[in-house]
Amino acid sequence: MLREQLEDIEIQLLLEGIHRYYGFDFRNYALASLKRRIWKIIRAESLTSISGLQEKVLHDPECMERFLCSLSVNVTTMFRDPNFFLMFRKKVVPILRTYPFIRVWHAGCSSGEEVYSLAILLQEEGLYHRCRLYATDINEMVLKKAKAGIYPLDAMQYYTQNYLQAGGKKAFSEYYTSAYEHAIFSSYLKENIIFSQHNLVIDNSFNEFNIILCRNVLIYFNRFLQQRVFNLFHESLVQFGILGLGRQETMKFTPHEQDYEQLEGGEKFYRRIR
Repeated sequence: MLREQLEDIEIQLLLEGIHRYYGFDFRNYALASLKRRIWKIIRAESLTSISGLQEKVLHDPECMERFLCSLSVNVTTMFRDPNFFLMFRKKVVPILRTYPFIRVWHAGCSSGEEVYSLAILLQEEGLYHRCRLYATDINEMVLKKAKAGIYPLDAMQYYTQNYLQAGGKKAFSEYYTSAYEHAIFSSYLKENIIFSQHNLVIDNSFNEFNIILCRNVLIYFNRFLQQRVFNLFHESLVQFGILGLGRQETMKFTPHEQDYEQLEGGEKFYRRIR
């Protein structure tokens, strides 16, 4: 048997064990990126094999926490891809102005930077007071960071550039105070945000939304799991609601392709039309 085939079997056994013992289901994640991250974890744990990681994860809950933190994707910044937020301001906000109350689901919110970015944008457009933002992630550790709303101060210069490119209307520093090398974002930005754990792989819809944002998450899932998540979003989105995806993600070639139209502007905003 080829070494690569043996490695695939070991990964299947590892993921099956985690699913049965802990309930987290990574079995339908895209295999190539999954392998890279698993081997990174193996090196971080000073191990030499996938089987060794399996034994440690199943017998050491703290190792499982580290595994979960490392395997979930937590790459984010404030106003990440500024043109996405600029288009949200130009194309989506006029639609939202017609709604008396706006429910937003930010799925896979990671450590919260993009959720606060959206809160700032909605505040500047005079809509935040009638919004409820549900920010969810599989990873409890990053959710704690998101709830705190405290980020390294040395990132603020980069975040300020993103904010201005995204059409920001004020001085970005008005939204946070500085202390001990950190930026602490204003508490009023959290008033309409509910942070909660939600697993796109196994959990169901929990509300009906006008906006769903899920960026750069689906690229880590295989086609089967992507289909499940698209079905979940379709069930959760009101008619004429907006779905926002990452640049490498698309509604094309999904069973729901004909149910959505893409907004003009180049970013991946899709409006449900049926």
